Amino acid sequence: MSVAIAKDGPVTIVTIDRPNKRNAVDPTTAEALRDAFTAFAADEAAKVAILTGSAGHFCAGFDLGAVGASRHDPDGPGPMGPTRMLMDKPVIAAIEGHAVAGGLELALWCDLRVAAAGAVFGVYCRRWGVPLIDGGTVRLPRIVGQGRALDMILTGRPVAADEAQRIGLADRVVPDGDALSAAIDLAKHVAAFPQICMNSDRLSAYRQWDFDIEGALAHEARAGVIPLREGAAAGARRFTEGAGRGGSFAPLRETDC
Repeated sequence: MSVAIAKDGPVTIVTIDRPNKRNAVDPTTAEALRDAFTAFAADEAAKVAILTGSAGHFCAGFDLGAVGASRHDPDGPGPMGPTRMLMDKPVIAAIEGHAVAGGLELALWCDLRVAAAGAVFGVYCRRWGVPLIDGGTVRLPRIVGQGRALDMILTGRPVAADEAQRIGLADRVVPDGDALSAAIDLAKHVAAFPQICMNSDRLSAYRQWDFDIEGALAHEARAGVIPLREGAAAGARRFTEGAGRGGSFAPLRETDC
């Protein structure tokens, strides 16, 4: 199998496992990635997923050796796998080595990116005349801004982890070899919060791009109704009882999640 799945409590770890191809994705791997995240979405015990790659590389993009093996359908699923899915739970990328071309698009699909110090990002497909067709031209400007995105898109240059963090492409930078363990720690931290409220806020942050400012504010207000009904009162009660004082992020009771 080219995709491995592991569980660590509330965290699902999805690993692209094609080390001889630097974890480049072929059509079979793309389908396996879609299946893995479909299963994660349906698993009520799974709160956060991590996407990573084996053997010191995140993903070198689409396997150019497989070009022509399947026909690209612009209205179908993304050729990199899950990149046209909008998850209702967070996904964190744990990045060692290269996240380039389609691998960059996979990283951009994730909510957060934990990068090793030696990680490299880039639109390397610029060299081969292969376009970004799996979210790169949409998500990259939204994450780093239009000017910085165009610098990467037009030049195809490598972007090291320190620059990636400076421009907002990487959210955390950790020592080489520590990306997965740091991502697991981050995922468990996120999984400890009341989930209905957090996931509602998360989805509103994505959906706001669909509206003008008035529509986005109205959508946010409507989306907050269920979390307010189902979780906020209990959370407020816990605060008045002393929980969370002084900025504490102590683990929450399962009944609050």
